[in-house]
Parts: sequence; structure tokens; C-alpha cells
Amino acid sequence: MGKVGKIRMNVINNLPDLSLEGICDIVPPEQNESHNCEFYENYHDLLKTDIAAVFVCTPNKFTPGIVISALNNKKHVFCEKPPGRNLNDIHAIIKAEQRNKELKLKFGFNHRYHGAVMEAKSIVEGGRLGRILWMRGIYGKSGGVDFEKQWRSNKEIAGGGILLDQGIHMIDLFRLFCGDFTEVHSFVTNSYWNIDMEDNAFAILRNEKNQVAMFHSSSTQWKHTFSLEIFLEEGYVVISGILSSTRSYGHGERLITARKQFENESSAMGNPHEELTYFDQDRSWELEVEDFVDCIKNDKKAIIGSSEDALKAMELVYKIYNADTKWGKGI
Repeated sequence: MGKVGKIRMNVINNLPDLSLEGICDIVPPEQNESHNCEFYENYHDLLKTDIAAVFVCTPNKFTPGIVISALNNKKHVFCEKPPGRNLNDIHAIIKAEQRNKELKLKFGFNHRYHGAVMEAKSIVEGGRLGRILWMRGIYGKSGGVDFEKQWRSNKEIAGGGILLDQGIHMIDLFRLFCGDFTEVHSFVTNSYWNIDMEDNAFAILRNEKNQVAMFHSSSTQWKHTFSLEIFLEEGYVVISGILSSTRSYGHGERLITARKQFENESSAMGNPHEELTYFDQDRSWELEVEDFVDCIKNDKKAIIGSSEDALKAMELVYKIYNADTKWGKGI
């Protein structure tokens, strides 16, 4: 019941098909904090009840064990990203999923449900701007005063640094638009924070269609930044800023679209007319849970945030780690 757990709780309480039946945490709830449900200190006790589904919002170390136990106890599972600390974790989860094929498993890659991302996907799939040539993504944050003391900065608990923690969202968006990447080059560094994990990752990716994606994930980006540029044959689509609980990643969430213009078509060479769309509400958390509920009610496999999505994203994260031979030796 940390920051993300409380966000999930609010979504559950606001959806008619769900009711909050129990909370499990090692920290007891404050006396003045009543959630009108049972409280458990041990997740095994919670899983023995007749609940239908669980939301796993734990640090990476504990995620696979809880997810696997929940599936083995015949509970549907919604799990936050990443699906653990390493590839072994997600492989173990998939084995449990395969043993319990009647259950639904979904991972929280909520960026796919952001308004600007969904609109950009619609434009690209519409084909009026042609095929994607290349992409460039930046996702960076300022670590903060207590950054080195947080569980995300403890390798034994987190498994990886900023790339695994936050950058995996951009990796997932790259896959959303261009599919899988087969060629990876990278520099992974620790340039500032006194932790034994990366605080910056720079990568260049290429797929079999010769589409290239450039990526920077950072915890030394002192100005919180989210930017995804998608350049196509006939124009471009840019997502600038992303709505978050802190409202600190740019001036809201904006989608910029334009058609290319050469000098014989316009007096403003290299400055085509742009259309700007603002998104001022973040419904991503709600939409992905609604999709999870729909999968359960209608016996459908998760399409977005599936175990395959989680596995492919983790594989690409570790390809980026290992492509830098100096860094990969310690991974």
C-alpha cells in the first residue's frame, strides 16, 4: 500500500465491477486510515480467501513469488511493472501462468493507455503519414534528496536502476510502434548517484524492417522529461510530456503532428505547419484496469500488458545492459 498501491485502490473503489476485499502489507494501516476491508500481514493468508483477483504493487524482489502464489491459488492477477528483477523471474511467472490457463494475468504498462499515445498509435496505423522511419525517446527524472536510500536504489531489491524501473515504459512504447528489435548498441553508466546500478542508459535499437529507435533513460535529468518522437515517410508525430501523479513531466501531455514540407512547398523551409492537441486528464490507470476486468468477465487473454509483453520488454532491457560490455559483466 505504497504510492502505487493507493492509486490502484482508488481505481478499484471507483469501478462498479470491483470491490476492495482485503489489503496486505508489512506495515499495519494507521488507526485513522480505514479502508473498510480486511487487513493481512501475510499475503498467503489473503490468498486463502475467496477473492477473485489480486493487484500486486510490491517492490521487484517480491513480485514473482506473490504472482506465482496468487495464480496457484486460482486468483486472477494484475501486476505492476517490471515483472521482477531479471529474466528468470518473468520466466517463472509464465510457467505458473501456463499451469493456470483459465486465469487472467496482466501487467501494468499504463503508458499505452495515455491519451496522446493512443492517438499517436491511431494516426500511425491510419497510414496517412506512411511508415515509421525512426523514433527517439527520452524519459528522465531527477533522483531526489533521498534517492539513494529508496528501495529502487537497492540492487538486491530492485534488480536494476533507472532503465528497469522507468525506462522499461519507453521500451514498451517502442515495441508498441515498431515491434521487436534485434540489434542493440548501448552505453550504460553510473555517473552521479552512489548506487550499484545504472543512473543513465543510452541505446540505439534496430529491427528487421531497418527502423531505428534511439533512447535515453536517466535519473540525472534534473528537469523531468518525457518525449517520444516518431518520424514517418510523410511527416511526424511527437508526444511531448506525459501526465503523471506528480504533474512534473512537461507542461501537461501534448501531441504534435505535422506533414513534411520541402522548400518548394513552403516559404518556411524545415518548419511545417503543426497541429497541437492537449490532453489534460490521465485515465490510463482506470482504462487498463477496465481492460483487466473485461478479460475476466469475457474470458479473454490480455492483449496489452500480457506476459509476452512483459517478457519482451525485459529481454530488451537486458539486451541494452549486456550490449555495453563494460557494464554487462556485472549484470
